[in-house]
Order: sequence, then structure tokens, then C-alpha cells
Amino acid sequence: MLFSRMRDLQAIDSLLLKELKSCCAREFNFLPRETGLKLMESASAESHSMVSAKCRDARVEELWGLTSFFGYSTQTFVQAVNLLDRFLTIMKVQPKHLPCIGVCCLHIAAKMVEEESNVSPTQELIRISQSKFTVSDLCRMERIISEKLSVEPEAVTALTFLHLYYSAFTSLSAGREEIPSIARLEAQLKACLCRLVFSKAKPSVLALSLIAQEFDALQSTTLLKIVQQFQRYLKISDSEQLYWKELVAKCMTEYCSSECNKPDNKKLVWIVSRRTAQNLQANHFSVPGLPTIPEGSWDESESEDSCEDMSCGEDSPCGSPGSDGEGAFFPSAFRKCRK
Repeated sequence: MLFSRMRDLQAIDSLLLKELKSCCAREFNFLPRETGLKLMESASAESHSMVSAKCRDARVEELWGLTSFFGYSTQTFVQAVNLLDRFLTIMKVQPKHLPCIGVCCLHIAAKMVEEESNVSPTQELIRISQSKFTVSDLCRMERIISEKLSVEPEAVTALTFLHLYYSAFTSLSAGREEIPSIARLEAQLKACLCRLVFSKAKPSVLALSLIAQEFDALQSTTLLKIVQQFQRYLKISDSEQLYWKELVAKCMTEYCSSECNKPDNKKLVWIVSRRTAQNLQANHFSVPGLPTIPEGSWDESESEDSCEDMSCGEDSPCGSPGSDGEGAFFPSAFRKCRK
């Protein structure tokens, strides 16, 4: 058994194992303070002097929606949640300030992770999030967060370990075993981060627990043995691994429930001018019928007229893009449960 374990570990790229060890040594530097997490858990949802777990979770779900809306990566979302949790656990924050802090954490994370051309302008971010603070408020909050936290682009998070584990499992399985896609695992990680309890987990343990519960569902003995090998290599106890794997499984079950309010972009509505709003109200009950689309080829005059009738003008109210739960990025099992 020992020989088999060593043989499997030797099959992994040595640089990957070295990076894994290095990240394990640094992950404690980016953990939220446990005392602060306990205070949020004990706070009442109606409290006006302290952010509760429910209030924090709702804000993270909104950050998920904004991440999807602006097309930001999973890394940006995970970094934003990490900054938010670390700040909330060292500072006494009133709930009324949480919207500004949350959007600010997302903006900081986006500037660290995304290409400069993909980062949304500050004013647009505030407008789309429908926040009441100003650009100067956001800039002032950004300075405070940067001063209080170690804001590093290479922060070690659960996503860091998820990618390292996934690279290792991909190389070890080499097509012999079917493993879940990284997009599916990332989406499940985002679902877990919407629950404050998972901020207590070490990133290395949370990422391995996510993978383990997926391999349990696949009933793959080979892959589960590799999970155990990584567990021993990183000195993760059986009790710790089992505890978090069960919590992950419970979170996934709750997310499949029809009673669960999943993050989406329904709150991100378009802001239109007064003239446009008046036109929309006037035309609400007088929607003209659309012309029949010809099945054959169009001549030039038909094409020009039809395109003008069916075009969507500048003031046309188009719905917000769908949530992760309705796109390819979200696990198919979650999408089925929503229907």
C-alpha cells in the first residue's frame, strides 16, 4: 500500500507537489479571523450594529450576480469573498456600510485578476449594483481595505488548491477515469462560499472535500484512493476531511432544493430615462404584431423593411443576462433542480 502511494505521488509533477506544499504553508495568512466569524454567526439578522451571517451571505450572493453580469472570472469572485470575510472579521462594521464594502472588494479583486480592459469603470459598477454611495466613497473604502489587509494578487484560496488538485488528478487519471469538469467544481465552490460556515475551513481541506464528494457520487474507488493519498500527504486528519465533506454534500443538496433562493441577476435591472419609461407605459397594452418572417429568400426591399420592424432600438428594455444557474458554467444537476 505504501509502495503504491509513493508510486502515485511520484507520477505527479514535482513542481506541482512543491507548489502544493508552498500553498499549504501560506494558506493561514489569508484566513478570516475565527473570533470574527463567530461574532457574525451569533449576531441577529435584525442587528443594526453588527453584520450577521445572513446579511453577509446575502451580500456574497449579490457579488456572485455582479461577477456573472460583468463577465468576471471565478478567481475574481473568490478573491472578493476572501477580502470581504477577512475585513469583516477584523473590523466592526455596521450593516448599512456593507454594500459599499462588498462592491469595493469586488472592484479590488477585479483590478488584481482581470485584464485592465475588462475591469468595469467605478461609476458603472456602482450604477449596476444599484448602490447609494458615491465614487469618492468607494475610493475611500478601497484605501481603508488596502491598509487593513494584505491585498495580494497571489492570495491562497480554496480555488488555488482546487486548480492544483485538478491538475494532479488529470495527470494521474490520464483518461482512465472520467472526472468532473473544472467549471462544475468551480461553480460548486462558489455555492459553498455563499455560506459563512465554509469560511472557517482551511482552503486546502475545502477544495479536497469538494472533489471527494464528487468522486463519492461517481463511486470511483481509484479516484477516492488518490484523494486519500493527498489527504495523507498534506496531513489532513480523517475526521477533519469527513466533517467538511459532509457539509459540502449538505450544501449541494440544499442548492438542489426548490426552496433555495439561488443567486441570479434579477435584481440587476436596466435604468432607463423618464421619456423611455413613459413610452413603455403608453405602449404596454398596444404591442404591435410582428410581420411574418418569409421562409424563402428575401429581395432587397423586403429585407430592409423587415429588419426595421423587428430591430431592437436603443431604448428597448432587454432583460438582464441569466444567472450561473441557467448557463453552462453552473452544474447541470443544479440547473435541473431549478426547473
